[in-house]
Formats: sequence, structure tokens, C-alpha cells
Amino acid sequence: MEESIVKIEHVSFKYKGSNNLLLNNICLTINKGETVLLTGESGSGKTTVIRLINGLIPHYYQGDLSGDVTVSGYDIKNTQLYELAGTVGTVFQNPRSQFFSVDTDGEIVFGPENIGLDPDEILERKDMVVCDMHIEKLLGRSLFELSGGEKQAIACASVSALLPDVILLDEPSSNLDRVSIERLREEIEVWKSQGKTIIISEHRLWYLNGLLDRVIFMQDGKMANEWSGNEFFSKTVEEIRELKLRPLCVRNYFTDDCKRECDGKTGCKNIVSVPESKDGAVLRDFYFSYHRKPFLFFKRRFTENDEGLALNTKSLVLPKGAVIGVIGKNGTGKSTFLRCMCGLENDCKGIIESGGKSYKGRERLKLSYMVMQDVNHQLFTDSVKAEVLLSMEKEDEKHTDDILKSLGIYEYKDKHPMALSGGQKQRVAIASAIAANAKLMLFDEPTSELDYLHMEKVGELLKTLASSGKIVLVATHDPELIDMCCDYVLCIENGRLGYMKRVE
Repeated sequence: MEESIVKIEHVSFKYKGSNNLLLNNICLTINKGETVLLTGESGSGKTTVIRLINGLIPHYYQGDLSGDVTVSGYDIKNTQLYELAGTVGTVFQNPRSQFFSVDTDGEIVFGPENIGLDPDEILERKDMVVCDMHIEKLLGRSLFELSGGEKQAIACASVSALLPDVILLDEPSSNLDRVSIERLREEIEVWKSQGKTIIISEHRLWYLNGLLDRVIFMQDGKMANEWSGNEFFSKTVEEIRELKLRPLCVRNYFTDDCKRECDGKTGCKNIVSVPESKDGAVLRDFYFSYHRKPFLFFKRRFTENDEGLALNTKSLVLPKGAVIGVIGKNGTGKSTFLRCMCGLENDCKGIIESGGKSYKGRERLKLSYMVMQDVNHQLFTDSVKAEVLLSMEKEDEKHTDDILKSLGIYEYKDKHPMALSGGQKQRVAIASAIAANAKLMLFDEPTSELDYLHMEKVGELLKTLASSGKIVLVATHDPELIDMCCDYVLCIENGRLGYMKRVE
């Protein structure tokens, strides 16, 4: 007889201040050693289930909770969070939110130190985890210098060092490139081989093929359907689309082509020829480094031959009316490229020529609008509607309502933006970008936290923006989004342009 380790019995829950049930009388039993996927649309209750199992509900996130949750024999309602530390480990969507140290070694051993283990055992666990996950190259480094994939690896290692029976992963691939996702899969395989119980809340599906014992489909706070892993990955494209889930198979736009067409040093092996026009934009002499050496009497000018540049672009033509997907590995310079374009990096040397005018430095802010990867940095007001109105040169409430409806967030117009889910916040920031009506629209991973339905809506809006005469650049790890809306892909490798080509 199989031994159950997680039991959720007739649980209903709504967050404090909300009138809507996020979970509605759900029942779920997970057996020891199972790997289970929770999937479904944004807001269907996946993350709320994760928070039930790790005790964040009700001990951190308060609300109205009925029913019983038992994990490894612990009654979650009557068990403090610190008592669960050695039983349940969670890897959050944004690994930065769970870091307590400033260096990799300190982060890996933080959990075992915090529960008072003997120093020798702490070091043994650290060595074991580092060996199992093959992260020797990440030791002795600052967490602030790591790429997204490397941070995720350290977050996984810090959870593993506690030797929990249950491991929870909440949208673990959302900010990762393809190489990092493959590494994440390998880490999950290690946990499976150790007999861990693994529960994954996820929108991206393709990388989980062959790992899952069960798939739970959530809808409107209920567990609407359930399949074995093999049954789920045998579904047709049409069946997956009817469920409004992301595809089970995707094209690889990312690492292979970059390696083949760009050596990462000289760059620009295959830049498609785009004619300059007064309606488009041309980037000239864009150079930037995070590690600048001081010069006493003059500001040094960068050149394309300088080493250590985070961005090195001599010339690039951006056509009007096109959606350009900016691709490349984590840490290769995509976000830096966008930040430099819109004038957020003061030390970036470069000019954007558009409409017969030249824009330098912070002048580029007049030309562009950027939606950041972490949208919490650009949400300022106390309601969704006020946030969008703030971006307009002249307030237009009807246009604001139309934008919110097109993105499926009109019902939240009076809510505080920080009270929304990650995907909903993302759509608020996109709504603000549309309202700003800038000529150059920049999006940094706008669909990383979105389900397939809302990704489609974003893709349609990006195409609409381009067709209205905007130049749209979108840094993305989502091949589904590229298939939906991109006219070109621009690959960046180590801060250089690898190639730009049309999407076939």
C-alpha cells in the first residue's frame, strides 16, 4: 500500500480582504515519492495550493481557511513554519526572494545552520549537495553576480541541504533560458532518484516530459481534471489548446543558433539587411560596462575592441512596424541592452537616430518606454486604473478602460497593484506601456509569469502596437511568444549582436 505524505481534505480558502474563493472545496492526496504537476490558467489556485503545503497559509498569508491540510504527519494549521523547515522545502518563482546571504556558500549552508545542526554535518551536507547538483563552479561567488539560472541552482541547492521529504517548486522555469531549464530538469531528476516527493506549479510544460507521475489541472479554484504523466504528454495539440495550456513541444530558437552564428567576441555574423528609414530607428556606437575604471581628467570613450563590455554594438537598424524578439542565454546582456536603449543606464554611450533627430543618454527616455522583468519596480499608485492613467500624457479614462479590458484585468481596476498575482502585475505594467504611447516599446520577459491564454493576448497586443507604427523589442525565453508575434529575432551573445534574422 502506498504511503501518503500530503493530504488536503475539503479545503476552501480566500485571502484576507478578498470576496472570492481562491480554493473551493479541494481534496488531494499525494503519495511519498510522487512527482506531481499543478497546471492551469493564472489565478486558478496553483500557487495557493503550494502555500497551503509549506504552511505560508495560514501562518503568513492570512484569510478564511476551512478544511484540513496534513504534510508528513504535521497538521499545518497547528504547526509553526520553523517546525516544517526540515520536512518541506520551497523553491520560489524568484529565487532572490528566498536568499538570506550575500555569497553562494553561505546561502547553501544557511538552512542547516538555522536549524542548529553540528558544523561537521553542515559541511557534509554542503559537499553532498554540491556534488549531486554539479555546481562546484558556483562556490565562492557573490549572489549579486549570478545569472538567473545560477541563482535558481543555488536556491535548489539551499533547499536540498535541508534534506526535506517534500520539495515544492513554484513556476521554477519562468525566468530561465533553455540551458538553465535543462539544468533544472537534471536537478529534479536527482531529487526523484533520492525518493523525494516533488510538487511543481508551472506554465511551461515541455521540459517536464518523462518526469511526472501525475498532472493535476486546476480551474477556478478546483481540481478539474487529473491524468498520469504519460497520458498528459500523449495529448494532441488541439487538446492542449482547448485546455488553454502552453504547448507540450516548442522550437529551440535560442542556444544552438547563437553558438553557430556568433562567436561571442566579434559578434554580428548574420545581421539581416534592414534599410534605414525616417520612420524606423538606428542604434549607433552603443557601449556600456558595469566595471568602469576611473579617469581623473577626462571621461574615457569606449571602443568596440574593449574587453569586459556588458554591451558592445556598433550599429543596428530597427525597422518600423516590427516585433523583434531579443534572445540569448541568462546573463548575456538582453536586459542591459534594453536598459541602455531607453536611457536607464547613465554611463551608456550611444545614440538613437529616429525621425531626423538624435537621442543621447537620458534623452532616450522621451523616445521609449520599458516594461521591466521585475514589474514591482515600476508600480507606484494605489489602484490599477490610476497606474495606467499615470503613464498617459493626457488622461483618458475610456482608453484606459479599453486597454484593461483587452488585457483581461478590467475587473481589478480599483485594486491595489501590489495585491495582484505576478501575472496580473505583469499585465498592469504592459497596460501602462501601451498607454504611454512611446515610439520605441521595450518589454523584458513580459510573458514569463503568464499562462497560454494571456500570453496570446500579449502577443496580439505586441502585434497591434507594431502595426500602429511602433518599434517593439521583447526580450524573451518563450519560443511560443516568438511563434505568435515576432517578425525578427535578435540574438545577443556576451553583450554582442550575434545575428538578426526574420522569423520563418
